[in-house]
Amino acid sequence: MSTVSSTGSNAFLDKLTGSSSAAKAVSDGATTAKEASERFLKLLVTQLQNQDPMNPVDNAQMTSQMAQISTVSGIEKLNTTVERLNGQFVQMQAVQGAGLVGKDVLIQGDRMSVVDGIPQATFEIGSAASRVKVEVLSPAGRLIDTINLATTAAGRHDVPWPAGKDKPDAASHRFVVTATTGSTKVDAVSLTRDKVDAVNTGGTSLTVELERSGRVPYNQITALD
Repeated sequence: MSTVSSTGSNAFLDKLTGSSSAAKAVSDGATTAKEASERFLKLLVTQLQNQDPMNPVDNAQMTSQMAQISTVSGIEKLNTTVERLNGQFVQMQAVQGAGLVGKDVLIQGDRMSVVDGIPQATFEIGSAASRVKVEVLSPAGRLIDTINLATTAAGRHDVPWPAGKDKPDAASHRFVVTATTGSTKVDAVSLTRDKVDAVNTGGTSLTVELERSGRVPYNQITALD
């Protein structure tokens, strides 16, 4: 009966499975971890059946190569599981997002919102401010009005702009918020209201179609108003 030397067969196993990277098995012809595992096991059985009794296969090297195959198989299964979970997560978001159609939401933006015919600026500050200034800008960016507020608590605030009542282009006006406490600037985030027209589930993420702002990622919605 012919024999296969340990040195020669182990070198061939290294070429098949890759002694430093499991990915080398794929590059040598196996397109999946399952195929690489099957090829390795067939070769292993053949090697054990034909090994030289005086120079048997190195157990440590064989165990290491088997561990590499198991690692590749485990990673492939993990990737498949993650892809499935991601798909389920997007579907769950779609169900939640469908409930937003027709509702008003808040997203980051500097456009005036119109509520009951009165334009208003909506913003959020991270901490209390002793002075807040809201500058109203025309659609072209020209300063046309300034609203000054006294001490303002942390949180979200709606500031009406009575001068813009019933203006046809009120929703096209923009605003800039500046908040301070003494000489210290307070973080302020401008928000704008928009209506959800539709929900899109294409690709790997959920997006919503807004009446004025167009398509935006679902996670950019700050609040349901």
